[in-house]
Amino acid sequence: MSPMRKTAGRKATATRKRNAAKRQAAAKKAASTRKGRAAGKKAAATRKRRAAPRKTAATRARKKEAALTQPVQVQEPPAPEPQVQAAPETPIPE
Repeated sequence: MSPMRKTAGRKATATRKRNAAKRQAAAKKAASTRKGRAAGKKAAATRKRRAAPRKTAATRARKKEAALTQPVQVQEPPAPEPQVQAAPETPIPE
């Protein structure tokens, strides 16, 4: 490959990188501007609301899994107290 063609390839690559960086910066700025406008805020809220059911389902599954992995403590019923039967009254001899 001739040296001239090598530099042409490098220049093209550099230009592509510059253009990509410009595009990314513009997209970032547009996104932040959109969030400031009412329509952008509404769109962001909609996205958040649509993602909410998935988020709650994931949270429930995670809590359920955590509950299953914890050791289960078995409570023993308290021991019954001994029943003391009253003795029939005996007359006291005089």
